[in-house]
Amino acid sequence: MKRRSLIHSALASAAAGVVALPSWAQDKWPSKPVTYIVPFPAGGTTDILARLIGQKLGPVLGTTIVVDNRGGAGGSVGSEIASRAPADGYTLLGGTISSHAINVSLYPKLGYDPIKSFSPVALIGSNPVVLVVGQNSPYKTLQDVLAAAKAKPKTISSASAGSGTSQHLALELLGFKSGTQFIHVPYKGSGPAIQDVMGGQVDMMFDTTVVAGPHIQSGKLRALAVTSAKRLESLPNVPTVAESGVPGFEVVSWQGIFVPAGTPRPIIDRLHNEVLKILQQPEMQDRLKALGMQPSNMTTDQFAAFQKAEVEKWAQVIKAANVKLE
Repeated sequence: MKRRSLIHSALASAAAGVVALPSWAQDKWPSKPVTYIVPFPAGGTTDILARLIGQKLGPVLGTTIVVDNRGGAGGSVGSEIASRAPADGYTLLGGTISSHAINVSLYPKLGYDPIKSFSPVALIGSNPVVLVVGQNSPYKTLQDVLAAAKAKPKTISSASAGSGTSQHLALELLGFKSGTQFIHVPYKGSGPAIQDVMGGQVDMMFDTTVVAGPHIQSGKLRALAVTSAKRLESLPNVPTVAESGVPGFEVVSWQGIFVPAGTPRPIIDRLHNEVLKILQQPEMQDRLKALGMQPSNMTTDQFAAFQKAEVEKWAQVIKAANVKLE
């Protein structure tokens, strides 16, 4: 009887242990498709990277990565949706400098906390922003643009992927540091914005080299200046904004992957390791560098510290430049 009681007790304890296992372990995560939310329309940097990584990440995990574009409010709409998703490893978010560093200082009623609402998975990389105009634009250099803007303030229009994006902030900084004024034309993403720049409906645009690069190579866009501290290897003949008469100017965009806060640590670690392996593949390294992006190999803790520093940095910039949303 004692032995039988011990067996029953052992079985009960084992059963309790099984019940206590988190659902992701029971389901052998992932057991269904994973949604990768892109908080911008198709065609922008975040969308391009999500599809590149998703194509490789899905087979490695043994599932399908479904890219879901939820654009609006500089990445805030899609980010809020992701923040409310179950923390079960089935929702990824393509977070950016806009959605996870800038917007919190611009939107008084942001529906999520860029730090508390998410757990960082991996920093994909960073890339400078380039100022471009259409191929038929009369502006050949940044000096041409500044001269025209000073002669007739608020007559030159500049598109962006949305209010609060790095494209918008780059424009505000340019105006602040050069003492000029422009017309900001926000869109719901880089895709439609850059199409209007190429079509001549908008005078110019700051955009990432990921999006603008192919159009510069095709001749549909003319690059006037890059926002990095040094010239880019991919655009060696294009001067920096600082070289073009605005000293101290530097804006570098970045892209990362996040999951809702509370996602089990083993899932975060698995995602981090697999994404880094993908980013370190020579083929992916070449692809990202060709797009003007510098791949990252930060740990999740380093990414978290980097993001926190970015939030603080842009809060100071926005206050100093007195940036206001339309």
